[in-house]
Amino acid sequence: MPELLTTYQKRIEAALTQALPAAGERLADAMRYATLGGGKRLRAALTYACADAFAVPLHAVDAAACAVEAIHAYSLIHDDLPAMDDDDLRRGRPSTHRAYDEATAILAGDALNTLAFALLAESPLAPAVKLAQIQTLASAAGWAGMIGGQMRDMAATGQTLTLPQLQTIHRSKTGALIRAALHLGALPAANYGAHAATLNELGEALGIAYQIADDILDATADSATLGKTAGKDAAQGKNTYPALLGLDASRTALAEHSARAQAAA
Repeated sequence: MPELLTTYQKRIEAALTQALPAAGERLADAMRYATLGGGKRLRAALTYACADAFAVPLHAVDAAACAVEAIHAYSLIHDDLPAMDDDDLRRGRPSTHRAYDEATAILAGDALNTLAFALLAESPLAPAVKLAQIQTLASAAGWAGMIGGQMRDMAATGQTLTLPQLQTIHRSKTGALIRAALHLGALPAANYGAHAATLNELGEALGIAYQIADDILDATADSATLGKTAGKDAAQGKNTYPALLGLDASRTALAEHSARAQAAA
């Protein structure tokens, strides 16, 4: 899907450029630095792809695509802080707290978090659909989703988890936002309810596959390829699939979850 992905990437870059506050003030500049500084735009692409699959006009979900990318950018800013993963490199350039300072980075992340929900509230969709999107994203990003998963991941650092325990962490830490991206794109469709359960299956399989791939790359690729510090997981005693299963078994698991995602799609 390289051509389709490129189309979605160009669309989200243009939409984000308009959605973010204008450059010129330090906070706005930090928000734009963190959000417009590259990235695969996977989550926005999933939102657009679902909209296409459900015959929802892409302009109707521009706000949702921007919102999910704003949440993702905020999470990366906070992940990189010294109190969290303490990483000086993100997307091939200095992390936001290095390009600016820690206080500005924290506030930029906070501002992107709140901007996401403002964008959803101000979108052109029907009030009931907007409310469902807000609820979906809030649940995915909050204590029961991404933030809760990050907390459990930090608490388990240095411990040896079972595979089910590791997958439970990653279903929330990584998978919740990916699942939300799918639902955000499909929610405006009249037949959304008939396919919501399948979107959950697809999102869960995609989320775990994505995390396994990320873990493998952290263990095998260099920093220039990754755009972030390589080998950081092992150095910090993080629980990863290669650490638990080994590289070969991790690659097998990646193929299995990728096949499940394809079947659900």
